[in-house]
Amino acid sequence: MKKILFIIDKIELKYFEFNNLVTNFWMIKEFLLRGNDVRIATVSGLLLRGKQSFVKCYESFLNNENICYKDVLEEKLIDDFDIVMFRPDPPVDIDYINATYVFDFVNKPTVINSPSSIRDFNEKLHSLRFSEYMTDCIVTCSLKDIENFLKQHGQIVLKPLNRCFGSGVMYLYEGDPNTRTIINTLTNNESTLVMVQKFIPDVKKGDIRVLTLGKKVLPYTVKKLPSSDDFKFNTHNDNFLTKSDLTPDDVNLFTPVAEKLSSMGIQMAGLDVIDKKIIEINVTSPCYFIKEINAIYGCKLEKEICDFLLTPSLLSV
Repeated sequence: MKKILFIIDKIELKYFEFNNLVTNFWMIKEFLLRGNDVRIATVSGLLLRGKQSFVKCYESFLNNENICYKDVLEEKLIDDFDIVMFRPDPPVDIDYINATYVFDFVNKPTVINSPSSIRDFNEKLHSLRFSEYMTDCIVTCSLKDIENFLKQHGQIVLKPLNRCFGSGVMYLYEGDPNTRTIINTLTNNESTLVMVQKFIPDVKKGDIRVLTLGKKVLPYTVKKLPSSDDFKFNTHNDNFLTKSDLTPDDVNLFTPVAEKLSSMGIQMAGLDVIDKKIIEINVTSPCYFIKEINAIYGCKLEKEICDFLLTPSLLSV
């Protein structure tokens, strides 16, 4: 039996028992089915005493097909756990960053993804480490640079660096009368860096979530479709998710990305891909769309994930 701690988001705790859209639901359930001791907590439950990290957490358990937790907070030394799944949702704000610092004092458990690695890897900006896999892009707060980039490409997308779920992402075309207003709004009048990408027209057909697990690319994936009133995926709903098989060439193409991320302490990531081009790398609490993938492929993805997380070589890292 392993002692496992999940650091989850506050909204996930609120709807803990029933939220089978969430990747954590499936992993926690599988760990419990295997007889492990699984505790859950949020960032607000982390604390330091001297050089030791503690957490105020709840014990989880199975009730038929649902996962539940005992509404009694217990304080535990984080070093007493074997695995910690660090999966609070973005934004990566100062509270999130401070939570990662608590884990600088943790020694024993395997922490996935590594909080220091997440802290050092901005999901948008550091995607440029893999620029050879990406569409043309820049990171800047300069109005002139963005206008020149727009003139060069005709259509662009602007993304805030610390938001999630498509929040604040804007599309611009050359000649748009709102160009300067949008640029100044997103850059806070040239004081805040943003990512600016060449627009890929096939985004209207959806983007593919390519999943990495350790050093490999999983063969299962879904295409995330935009809603009728947006150019991007913004609703986690079966109506906007469909099967999208990866070819062996696709797996080979993105395997070096998985290997590099793994070497950086990022064992679970979600690559958002359009036309074989990475537009973003999700590392904070990447959604694995387990409910949908299981239904589409007739598999049990959560079993494969937990097999990997319980690998002796990983636990000895």
